[in-house]
Amino acid sequence: MATHADEPPVIRVRGLVNRFGDQTVHEGLDLDVRPGEILGVVGGSGTGKSVLMRSIIGLQTPAEGDITVLGQPVTGGETTQNQELTRQWGVLFQGGALFSGLTVAENIEVPLREYFRLTGQLMDEIAAYKVAMVGLPPEAGPKYPSELSGGMKKRAALARALALDPKLLFLDEPTAGLDPIAADGFDTLIRTLAETMGLTVFLITHDLDTLHAICDRVAVIAEKRIIASGTVAELSRFDHPWVQEYFSGPRGRAAAIAQHHAPLEVG
Repeated sequence: MATHADEPPVIRVRGLVNRFGDQTVHEGLDLDVRPGEILGVVGGSGTGKSVLMRSIIGLQTPAEGDITVLGQPVTGGETTQNQELTRQWGVLFQGGALFSGLTVAENIEVPLREYFRLTGQLMDEIAAYKVAMVGLPPEAGPKYPSELSGGMKKRAALARALALDPKLLFLDEPTAGLDPIAADGFDTLIRTLAETMGLTVFLITHDLDTLHAICDRVAVIAEKRIIASGTVAELSRFDHPWVQEYFSGPRGRAAAIAQHHAPLEVG
């Protein structure tokens, strides 16, 4: 995807500190997310990847630091009241977080009801369009989350995240729990939507295939901060024990080989 490195960052984090009691998760964390890029965020368990995302979208109030999104300051809980800013992003939480008592279409309509006053018919039409946009069949709209497969639930949650045509998309472990075929299809969907909608994507993942397939850059959280960011190829040469183990270990090598291996022709 074409990024705009010469433009101001869409997301700018400086000096972020997050603490939970005596535990410090982030200390002096800095991060820039460029317009139009898909940024992958990786790190070991407990490094605070989801905490970072929640800080950016205003669901976690940092102890210290400054965060700006689309040029506007984010100040913890107060940001959730800034509808003009929050409607510019969509979030796919880990597990989807769909409302079990609502149909897929009704889930998609939740943010529409929150931000706009639309007729029921128009909301139904928008929901149907979003269902199609994420590759779900029309009959998925009236179904409840319990009636969907894991892959379909992810796509339904993505449709809700895209309900307001956001500029920013936050994804927390979007392929977790999916089989390799479903995960590959979801990766392709994210890349296609990002390109067609001009999205900037902040993507937390452990999936090395996802990093190789769709991420323009990857930021690594370790030692309570971002220790490196760059392409997968650049990070594979970064001299840090965790980074080397992650990108150059058996799974990392397998993912790299898979991405560069030509598809088998059958004929």
